[in-house]
Amino acid sequence: MSDPSADTQQTASPLPVVWLLGRTGAGKSSLVRALTGLDEIELGSGFAPCTRSAAVFDFPPDRPLMRFLDTRGLGEAGYDAAEDLAQCEARSHAILAMARLDDPVQSDLEAALREVRRRKPRIRVIVLHTAAAEVPDAQARFRARAATQARLERAAGGALPWLEISLEPGRAQGLEELCDLLGETMPEVALLLGREGQEGDGFAAVRGEVLRHAGAAAAADLAPLVGAVAVPGVQAAMLRALARHHGVDWSRSHAAEFAAALGLGTALRFGAGYALRQAAKLVPVAGQTLGAAAAGTASFAATYALGRAAHRWLAGAAAGAPVSEAELRALYRDALRRAERR
Repeated sequence: MSDPSADTQQTASPLPVVWLLGRTGAGKSSLVRALTGLDEIELGSGFAPCTRSAAVFDFPPDRPLMRFLDTRGLGEAGYDAAEDLAQCEARSHAILAMARLDDPVQSDLEAALREVRRRKPRIRVIVLHTAAAEVPDAQARFRARAATQARLERAAGGALPWLEISLEPGRAQGLEELCDLLGETMPEVALLLGREGQEGDGFAAVRGEVLRHAGAAAAADLAPLVGAVAVPGVQAAMLRALARHHGVDWSRSHAAEFAAALGLGTALRFGAGYALRQAAKLVPVAGQTLGAAAAGTASFAATYALGRAAHRWLAGAAAGAPVSEAELRALYRDALRRAERR
């Protein structure tokens, strides 16, 4: 018997890594809790050492789509961060530089950013100004933020995007804006941590599956001449995985019905035993050919939108309540716009 997870394993792509950098008490653990919705116990047991002083947290824990990298608090007595900085910068895709608004002493964070940017000048850095509640006066908060931002930008050698965020349980603010900023570099992270998928049709249960395949499609398109062949295969594997989730037999007739409902010019063609023999390129409503998408971002967005629409169609098929073509096409277009914005 074949392994149901084989498709996903074969299409896995490298995990995007978000590096949390800041002094002790800057709110790193609180940020991860706020973004993931996990409680303190789940979070505490999920971090695993990756160097002598740094740890990683894979999210979701069972089948991870992203990784938080947490270094020991800068400025701690007896802690030399040089080794951690060197190792962490090599594996990170974005840095969240966290500074409390009530802590004007950020020389350790400045030094760390200066060193990281010297060796990896293009790494994305987002400054998060935390603990706003500790500085209730708006003018004092503005002055503190401006002063810290200026010092960190001098250290990094250029302007840095920033957010003032609150991490108080039940009163968190700025998280959606943070997802938008992360999405400019890592669209799969933005969609994973965002609030899309809470419409009530159960998409949250399969969103990870869709994002895994969307990331794999984007990675496939980075290799010249490979994407046109690999991307349709990734999309076909995603559709089979979603069908298994809903208990639907993904037959040729179902593939054709879904293609017709979505308005595709051609349908996926599967061989016996659900092994893909050949796949016609899926043509979305907008007219762009999915399998021939020229860039990884286009393939990511198109695959995500395809998965979003397929989930809705399959849920309707499993319940005996077919989805209208108008609803399905609108859902596809909305998901495509969301993914493209990320």
